[in-house]
Amino acid sequence: MNARVRMPVHTEHHAPSYYAATANRRIEYPPLAGEELADVCIVGGGFSGLNTAIELARRGRKVVLLEARQIGWGASGRNGGQLIRGVGHGVEQFESVIGAEGVRALKLMGLEAVEIVRRRVEEFAIDCDLTWGYCDLANKPGDLEGFAEDMEELKGLGYRHELRLLQPHEMRSVVGSDRYVGGLIDMGSGHLHPLNLALGEAAAAESLGVKLFEHSAVTRIDYGAEVKVHTARGQVRARTLVLGCNAYLNDLNPTLGGKVLPAGSYVIATEPLPRELARELLPRNMAVCDQRVALDYYRLSADNRLLFGGACHYSGRDPADIGAYMQPKMLKVFPQLKDVRIDFQWGGMIGIGANRLPQIGRLPNQPNVYFAQAYSGHGVNATHLAGQLLAEAICGEQSTGFDIFAKVPHITFPGGRHLRSPLLALGMLWYRMKEAVGAV
Repeated sequence: MNARVRMPVHTEHHAPSYYAATANRRIEYPPLAGEELADVCIVGGGFSGLNTAIELARRGRKVVLLEARQIGWGASGRNGGQLIRGVGHGVEQFESVIGAEGVRALKLMGLEAVEIVRRRVEEFAIDCDLTWGYCDLANKPGDLEGFAEDMEELKGLGYRHELRLLQPHEMRSVVGSDRYVGGLIDMGSGHLHPLNLALGEAAAAESLGVKLFEHSAVTRIDYGAEVKVHTARGQVRARTLVLGCNAYLNDLNPTLGGKVLPAGSYVIATEPLPRELARELLPRNMAVCDQRVALDYYRLSADNRLLFGGACHYSGRDPADIGAYMQPKMLKVFPQLKDVRIDFQWGGMIGIGANRLPQIGRLPNQPNVYFAQAYSGHGVNATHLAGQLLAEAICGEQSTGFDIFAKVPHITFPGGRHLRSPLLALGMLWYRMKEAVGAV
C-alpha cells in the first residue's frame, strides 16, 4: 500500500468547493521519489488518467500515475457534477472524415460513456450521490424543436431510457422558474458528487495494483522507444506514456497544448435549503442545463443546496468575486432565493477544442505517446470512455472507437499561448451578441 485513508477530513489543497468540504474519504499518496519502472506512465490524476489506469491494470499492465497536485484537483473534482449523454457537439460535421457509420458510432459511444460511469460506481460501490434524471431546458421555441429531433434520433439509436418532451405549461413539474419554454427529460443522464467519484476511482485503481503519486508535477519528458518522465524528485521509465492533463497541460507538450483552450467555469452553492423550497426549485431532483452560449447549469446536492454554475470564460481571467458574479445569474432564474446565503464559490478550467469533439489519439511522431483532452463540457462521461478506448489501443486490441476519434483532425488555436484566449473571447462575444439579437 502506498496510501493511507482517513475519513472524513478537510481537503485543504483542493479548491474551496462544496465538494472538497463534503469529500467522504481522503486518500493521500506520496510524491514520486527515486525511479519507477512501468509498462505505462500516466500523467494526470483526473477522470481521464484514473480510468485509463483502471482499464490498463485490468489488462495486466504495470501502471504508474503522476498527479501534479492532488487526485481530482482539476476539473474532475470541481465540475457541476452533471452526467449527461453525448460526446461532442454536432458530430455530423465529421462525416466527410469518418463516414456516416463513424458519426453513428460517435453517437452510440456518447450513450455508452454514461453506462461506463454507471458500471464503475456499481462495481466498486463508490459513494458519490449518483442520481438519475436530467432535463435540457429550452430558452426559445427553436430549442424545443431541436429537442424533438434529438428525441427521435435517440429512439432510432435504441436508447433504452425514458425520454419525454415537455411543453411550456409542463415546465413547473421540473423547474420552479418561468424562464423556459420547454424541455427534454432524459432518465438515462443525471448528476453526482464528482470529487467523491474521483477519490473512489483512485482507490479502485490502487486496489488493482496501480501506483499513484501526488504532488509530483512533471518537469520534463524524454521521448523515445522508452519514455522517461521526470519530476522534481524522481523519474518514471515506461514503454508507453498517456497525457491526460486536459486544460492543465500548460507547456508540458506544446503540440497538444495548442489544441486545447482552458476556459473558466464557475459554481456557487447555497446554504442547505428547507426541503419545501428545494422541491419548489427542482421538484424531481434533476440536473438541468439551458441552451445559451453562456449556459446555466444547476442541480440540488444531497443535502438540499442549490449548486448553480455556468458563465464560461475564455478571457483567462477569473472574476474577482465569483459569488458576486454568479449570484445575479442564479436570481434571474430563481428570484425566490434573494435572501439565501451563498456558502461556497469556486471555479476551474475546462478544456475546449475548436470543433468541440474530445481529442483522443496518439502523437503522430511519437507512436507510444497517447492523449485524451478537450472534452468541451462533457467531461464526466467522455473521460470514462476515453480511458476505455486508450487502454484498448495501448494493449493492441481492436478499437474501432479509438480509430474513429484518432481520424478526426484538430486545429491549433491561433495566437499562441498568450493570445489565443483573448481572440476566442472576442469570438464568443460575437456569438453572444448574435444570440441576444435572435432572442428578441
